[in-house]
Amino acid sequence: MTLHRHNFQESFFSKRYIIAVVLSAVILILSSCVKKALEQKAQDYFETNYLNSNFVVDLASDSTADLTSQYTGYTFRLLKATLTNGPATAEKNGNTYSGTWSVNEDYSKITINLNQPSVLPEFNFLNRQWRFASKALPLLKLTPWGSSAPIKLNLRKL
Repeated sequence: MTLHRHNFQESFFSKRYIIAVVLSAVILILSSCVKKALEQKAQDYFETNYLNSNFVVDLASDSTADLTSQYTGYTFRLLKATLTNGPATAEKNGNTYSGTWSVNEDYSKITINLNQPSVLPEFNFLNRQWRFASKALPLLKLTPWGSSAPIKLNLRKL
């Protein structure tokens, strides 16, 4: 009887082990599928709503200084090369300034670098890594990546 009980326990625990391994594999596969679906949704949203669209600066604030008027008349565009980077342009009075933009894989950070034909003084504020504080269109709210400085950039989609 002890031997029968011992074999039963071994069998029972080995079956539980197999079930646990199978369940763990299923959970990993499902979480991977969910992650890919969320990434695809973020890519689709970014491509549809941000790329090749016109934006204007609604607010540019550096601590207590309101810099918004420096951007009056500018129209900004993020052009698509890939879903995570490409050319960026700023246009004002028939003049076009260009550079690049890039985002990280989860679309929480965007880097802007307008530098052609040269970096204009007003672009020094824009050229940095930004964190999306809000993506509620038509207004994008950005704050500096990795900083708690009271710097804000709001872009309004036209």
